[in-house]
This record gives sequence, C-alpha cells and structure tokens, in this order.
Amino acid sequence: MKNSSESDLDRADRALLRAMLDNARQSQQELAERVGLSPSACARRLARLEEIGVIRGYHAEVDERALGFSAVVLVQIALERQSEELLAAFEKAVARCPSVLSCYLMSGVDDYILKVAVRDIADFERIHTEELSRLPGVTRLHSSFALREIVRRSLPEF
Repeated sequence: MKNSSESDLDRADRALLRAMLDNARQSQQELAERVGLSPSACARRLARLEEIGVIRGYHAEVDERALGFSAVVLVQIALERQSEELLAAFEKAVARCPSVLSCYLMSGVDDYILKVAVRDIADFERIHTEELSRLPGVTRLHSSFALREIVRRSLPEF
C-alpha cells in the first residue's frame, strides 16, 4: 500500500472491500445499497482505496481445469547462494515463466516456492526441463502434485 495502514480503513471501507471480494461486478448502486452508503460516497471510497493501493486491480477468477490445466504443482527451489544479485536474477527470470502462477521467497530450507499449473505430467516435464531447471542459480527442485484444493480465499477474514 502506498500511504496507508490497516488503521486507515474504517468499518465502511472494510464492508466495501468484503462486498467487492464477494462480487466485484455488482453495480455502484447495488454495492452502495449493500454497504449502506450513497452511490457517490461508495465511488469516492473505491477511488481512494485504489489510489492508496488497497485495491490493486479487478480480475476474473478462472477455473484452470476449464482451460485444460488438470493439475497444480508446488515446486520448492533451492539456489546455490543467496546473494542479492542472484535473488534478483532469479526473480526477474521466474516472472517471465508463463506457467508459474505465483512465486514466494521463503525462509527455511527452500529459497522459493512456486505454484505451477500443468496440463498433465508430460507438460510438467517440459516445464521442468525448459523453464524451471534453467532459472538462474537453481541447485535443487522438489515438486509435489496437489491432489485436491480444499480452501481458496483471497484474504483471511478482516
């Protein structure tokens, strides 16, 4: 967030955010009614939340399986060293990998954990060989196929 903290958000902001997380496609009028604001007050608050970086964008939640991606793989990656230059090179390169849905810098044994969507095992083998193993500084990849998603949330309750 740009110039905001959690304490800058009041009850109406939080209600507005919860309503948007539930359905970001509802009209300004519907949103305003749902959170008990006038449409103009609702629009001003949304604009402010966007301006300060609380709302970073609007996205469709797409079911990967509907597009032929039958599995999600979590890939733990260890780098040869943790120099600032190598971490930056890895992060720049992984951001260009189209199969990587998310990447997290980790504490502990592994340096990064990636979430990768794949069509099948052969697709993962290709991604592993052509993309992941070629990332700068990679010394170890450990992959686990997710069997089933149990919970998916945008945010914890706030």
